[in-house]
Amino acid sequence: MITVCIATYNGGKYISKQIASILKQLSDSDEIIISDDGSDDDTLETISAFYDTRIRVFKNKGRHGVVPNFENALSKAKGDIIFFSDQDDIWAENKVQVMERELQNADLVVHDALIMDKDDNVSDVNYYSLRAPHLGYWNNLMRNCFVGSCLAFKKETLPYVLPFPKHILWHDMWIGLVVSKKGKVKFIDDKLLYYRRHGGNASATGEKSTFSRWKQLKYRLQMLYYTLLK
Repeated sequence: MITVCIATYNGGKYISKQIASILKQLSDSDEIIISDDGSDDDTLETISAFYDTRIRVFKNKGRHGVVPNFENALSKAKGDIIFFSDQDDIWAENKVQVMERELQNADLVVHDALIMDKDDNVSDVNYYSLRAPHLGYWNNLMRNCFVGSCLAFKKETLPYVLPFPKHILWHDMWIGLVVSKKGKVKFIDDKLLYYRRHGGNASATGEKSTFSRWKQLKYRLQMLYYTLLK
């Protein structure tokens, strides 16, 4: 069984295309878990229009932020394989097939992606060209290469990654670091996502950090502390 976790907030503009690209790759026994962080646009109405029993929606009371929103979705997951999905990308048609195969000999797999703009124009720029992947706990503690929308992992890792530590900034970095310590991580070259960058993204992945060097160091020390406790 597969679970796809989506955290939504005012994603009505793109969410329909994303869900459609996911549903056609799922079996009748799979599920999409959507945690909504108090959307006040047409996000929930757009999701309801699918009339698909594989979609389960959980509504937060008030806004909690991206990381707790994903944690809420993850806490409801029943699948043996878990995917994260942003609300505004589009999955390549063979994403599930490829990731299921690769997870036969890994605990967490990360794939490459092609960059897409707000009008669905797909460029020839791939994410790995912007941030080359590297294996290893220490390498990713210093320079994170884990992107939530490009990874999938086995349910067996959940006792290690949940609950998320309070006040972390990136849930994908947390999961990647913990699994790097506890299991096997694999990066693959397959471009299995059209990764939308439209100027209003919740993450600045692939772009230069706006944090000061001190804040970057402080955060990495925080992540080191939390992961050492696992």
